[in-house]
Amino acid sequence: MKYRTLAGTDLKLSTVGFGVWSISTGWWGSVDKRSGEALLNRAFELGVTFFDTADTYGDGYGEEVMCDALSAHRQEIIIGTKFGYDLEAPREGHQERPQNWDPEFVIEACNRSLKRLGTDYIDFYQAHNARMSAIERDDLFDTLDGLVKAGKIRCYGVAVGPDIGWVEEGEFTLQERRVPAQIIYNVFEQEPGRRFIEVATKEGVGVVSRVPHASGLLDGTYTRDTPIEFDPDDHRTYRKKEWLEKGLNKLDEIQFLFEDRDGTIGQVAIQFVLKPEIVASVLPTMTGVEQLEEFLAAADLGDMDDEAQARLAEMYDDNFGQGSHDPIKSSMTASGYRE
Repeated sequence: MKYRTLAGTDLKLSTVGFGVWSISTGWWGSVDKRSGEALLNRAFELGVTFFDTADTYGDGYGEEVMCDALSAHRQEIIIGTKFGYDLEAPREGHQERPQNWDPEFVIEACNRSLKRLGTDYIDFYQAHNARMSAIERDDLFDTLDGLVKAGKIRCYGVAVGPDIGWVEEGEFTLQERRVPAQIIYNVFEQEPGRRFIEVATKEGVGVVSRVPHASGLLDGTYTRDTPIEFDPDDHRTYRKKEWLEKGLNKLDEIQFLFEDRDGTIGQVAIQFVLKPEIVASVLPTMTGVEQLEEFLAAADLGDMDDEAQARLAEMYDDNFGQGSHDPIKSSMTASGYRE
């Protein structure tokens, strides 16, 4: 494992981190406490020090499982969590909850996260999917500064997303607020992440990236032989099939990446994301030990060469020969979750 400092902070992160959503939300299968804790501990054994969760994951479970699994290693790990959603508000499925950025709410949310995490400080506290109306609130950032002074958090930032877009929010976070951002960036979804990385590099403010595998297209989950079926009445049927077909066509176009190069498709995808030094850590979705060990090993394969990185940028600009860029990829691949 390798480590990078999150620019603008004193946090040193493992270049491959652990996204706790995969073991706490149930969106990648059933949530099993024993296997989830075992996966967290195996990640730590293999050098992962950055664990990213949120109060919304499993309605607090994503923080509680961190406490149960890793409390003995608290001084050796970096905990990132998120705030902004009202957990008391009812929801259906993946429907987005209402957000609350009032100082009193933020302070209470922080206190509750601290209790669930079993710690007296949070390393990286992130405003979860904050819109411009929130990022422009001085009272929100005054409150966060107050939490830093109180020793309850070490630093803070904004988790931008979840869908592709949010350009204004990401740029304002990095340029005006000058705090780190968590972004989406991968071979098939290079914008606006590429723009954020350029701004972050110029400003000297770090970023963390999620969804390096484009929801399965870049980790071997989907192939030409992958069966995919929905109920005929399911409104996603046509869109999902179209998204998958376009994704597989793009996958055909990047086979050059695997010629004379060590590493699986999932590992090469992580190399791509970590190529810019300003990206302190990447957060793949990992649901089992085999996948965990494969993705973590990507950190030791070295950097992607400049020629391959430049070629992928050109191919993205041409949408990998699939015609103009369209919004289907946004709805199907932006990590698969609203929160």
